[in-house]
Amino acid sequence: MGKIRMTAEVRTDYDCEAIGFPAERWGEAVFRIEDEEIVLEISVEEKVIVSIMAGERAMWKGTLDGLKKLLRGEIKAR
Repeated sequence: MGKIRMTAEVRTDYDCEAIGFPAERWGEAVFRIEDEEIVLEISVEEKVIVSIMAGERAMWKGTLDGLKKLLRGEIKAR
């Protein structure tokens, strides 16, 4: 095992919580709705890269700063 560079937490409205998942290079959260998946993947290999996928297709992928700009409406998703 390498150096822990980030940790992950998952919380739900059922008062369920899982904390402290260690990761060296990447982690992902997968949400399943019937037969569909929404995935949030975070990579910390060289710089922070965020990817949001719906099903098999990446809907958005970019840096952490890019995600902040997207959420503020400064840029648009492709």
